[in-house]
Amino acid sequence: MPCNHKFHKYLNLDTLDFEPEVLVIGTFNPEWPVSNTAEWFYGRTGTTCFWEVSPRLYGEDSLMAATPAAWKQFCNDKKIALTDLISSIDDANPENPVHQRMLGGFSDNAIIHNFEDLNYVNIVSLLRRFPSVRQVYLTRSVTEAFWRYQWNPVAHYCNRNGIKEGVLLTPSNDSSEHHMEYNGHNPSAKIPLLADYILMKWQQVWHI
Repeated sequence: MPCNHKFHKYLNLDTLDFEPEVLVIGTFNPEWPVSNTAEWFYGRTGTTCFWEVSPRLYGEDSLMAATPAAWKQFCNDKKIALTDLISSIDDANPENPVHQRMLGGFSDNAIIHNFEDLNYVNIVSLLRRFPSVRQVYLTRSVTEAFWRYQWNPVAHYCNRNGIKEGVLLTPSNDSSEHHMEYNGHNPSAKIPLLADYILMKWQQVWHI
């Protein structure tokens, strides 16, 4: 039994009731194990600050304590569509405790180094279906060859069609190392909170 994306029905944007102008792309959100308490994209708010940073890009208050309905309304208001690169991991087995542990750690590296049979969302096809999208962002780095291989066709399509594309610093706690390094290099201008640091980095890339 594969591990499907927890919000599989949203990945191809079939449920949208607006014309998106911005497409934000993550990696994968597993439907199991049960430790995945996310109720929607970027919903594990204990380890990711997406719902604080993204509203603040628009001068609005944090939505970290809000409901999925409020998150969806924000996306509707700002014409933002959310999806992920991976739709399922077909060689994952819920009866395998090692697989349970790997996916329960929500690590991108655990996926790319331990599984081989992955299904992907066709991002370029989505962009063709929704020509209203004029900005595309990936919420992780592409330093590893695996992620570059997934991202490069998207970036090339965007560049050929006049669509702004960019790679955002991950809004997860994995950015703590970058945050500490920044503060170490800027002792007179430290940014105390990780979310504020991520906001600063996103503002350098986001279209506003």
